[in-house]
Amino acid sequence: MKKIFSCIYLLTFFLETGLAQNTKHAFALGDTAFLLDNKPLQLISGEIHCTRVPREYWRDRLKKAKAMGLNTIGTYVFWNALEPEEGKFDFKGNNDIAEFVKIAAEEGLWVVLRPSPYACAEWEFGGYPYWLLKDKALKVRSKDPKFLKAYHDYIMELGKQLSPLLVTNGGNILMVQIENEYGSYSNDKEYLDINRKIFIEGGFTGLLFTCDGPSQMPAGYLPGFLPAVNGLDNPKEVKALINKYHNGKGPYYIAEWYPGWFDSWGSPHQTSNAIEDAKKLDTILTAGISINLYMFHGGTTRGFMNGANMSKNDPYSPQTSSYDYDAPLDEAGNPTAKYFKFRAVIEKHLPAGEKLPPLPPNNKTIAIDSIKLTSQADLLSNVNNSIASEHPLSFEELGQGYGFVLYRTTLKNALNGELKITEMRDFATIYLNGKYIGTLDRRLKQNTISINAQANSKLDILVENNGRINYGPFLTDNRQGITDNVTINNSELLGWEMYRFPFQTLKGLKFNANTNNDNLHPAFYKGEFELAETGDTFIDLRGFGKGFVFLNGHNLGKYWYIGPQQTIYIPAGWLKKGKNEVIVFDALKGNHQRIKTLNQPILNEVNKQL
Repeated sequence: MKKIFSCIYLLTFFLETGLAQNTKHAFALGDTAFLLDNKPLQLISGEIHCTRVPREYWRDRLKKAKAMGLNTIGTYVFWNALEPEEGKFDFKGNNDIAEFVKIAAEEGLWVVLRPSPYACAEWEFGGYPYWLLKDKALKVRSKDPKFLKAYHDYIMELGKQLSPLLVTNGGNILMVQIENEYGSYSNDKEYLDINRKIFIEGGFTGLLFTCDGPSQMPAGYLPGFLPAVNGLDNPKEVKALINKYHNGKGPYYIAEWYPGWFDSWGSPHQTSNAIEDAKKLDTILTAGISINLYMFHGGTTRGFMNGANMSKNDPYSPQTSSYDYDAPLDEAGNPTAKYFKFRAVIEKHLPAGEKLPPLPPNNKTIAIDSIKLTSQADLLSNVNNSIASEHPLSFEELGQGYGFVLYRTTLKNALNGELKITEMRDFATIYLNGKYIGTLDRRLKQNTISINAQANSKLDILVENNGRINYGPFLTDNRQGITDNVTINNSELLGWEMYRFPFQTLKGLKFNANTNNDNLHPAFYKGEFELAETGDTFIDLRGFGKGFVFLNGHNLGKYWYIGPQQTIYIPAGWLKKGKNEVIVFDALKGNHQRIKTLNQPILNEVNKQL
């Protein structure tokens, strides 16, 4: 009866006041349930990250969340997206988190905000900005005063954007998470309490909570605050665990329930059983437990913002740009079979007479048969403004967060033997006098290659940041590039010139006619094409090697022939009627003449290493 009353109350609240009426509400913890204005509220939530979804589609995705039966949206906030350089904040475009929250309100959805400076989320450095690593002594996720000052300044800026949108201020943000899965990292309760104080100073004065995996909760929870659980879906176990660390009381909240999983380069596409997932969801809702589906809609990790995993037992493993996650809404925002099964489960739990909103139509898709790549720009011929140093410098020492760095030196003497790069991160392509020699891949623990060089040979090492580690004990050891030294036969090479390629834009590249050649230099391939109509589409990178794609100035993300992702999603809103421009960078293969797009993705094709 409590549950039915809760749903009736929520429906009446939406109809009579709406979420955008700036009415202040009380949101609190009851002994077994969340209380909105002293009435039980069961959160049926799904995770969406606005940075991973084109702004043009925010409302579409939120309408589809509502139509599946969700009443709440869970969302991480990524510090490195909002403060890409120290003291320079960006809340525009896809980073306009406040506007995303407001649109959710307009669509009748509450929000659970997760702005902890550490997010994990298969996102570069777990959400921390790269510039924290410029100081070798600074330690993130600690009581280091320099870290806490940067953290404090960020939360103060974020508070200006979001604290007015708390439910107690008339907005739709019900509660705010401090830190994130901290028990998987450490157990310093004083550090956790500093987090709490910073959030309150930033204006986040409402209900605060933590979340951890079941075995990590003792280390990660903050006494006196709600300890939500991740990755547990047995109702009895959920209630027993939260009771244990919350004075024998609820409410009971699964902050991350995983009806899907992320993909890593070189590994099979991850899926889950929709029928079994729907049964679990039904059991959880029947038990009156609040839940957040991670993910409801994953979207795409654009640019160079994918993260990586690494542990003492598992090698470095970067994640794909596609964040499809086998979620109820696929990468392009279309409902899957899982969506409809979950919708049917949630519909069972509605009060008699209540109906879910109709489902918005799918977005139109198109396929482009052939785009001619008419011009080419050789990367090794587009170098300028070098930085000189006796020893190679890391990305951070060069003031660069993402992309590539070209390391160049001249070998004064003839050398024949083993070239070794100590602590190379993460993928190197090596050239001698402009001739391709081979690659070194951190995933495969490769750091040496045979070399036979004449005197005065030019050695080029192009190093790509494949994604900083976002989870686990190596989170703090995340500097990129050549972070130690380069030797041949144990003799260190000195006298380096370094060229930075952050590729925030591709302006300034010098293109020439694209002629047939077998040159294995890293290069850009540009083509133009005309469209009479636009639609969602998927650029097909089969036959290409490793790189990224720009479309009309947007960095679409990365591709790698090893898969499982073989396409990159292009939203219709980033295409134009009339002339469009595509530029593909390939570090491993050459002689590209044409490219095409498909009307559906390829996310499950794994290929062997070259």
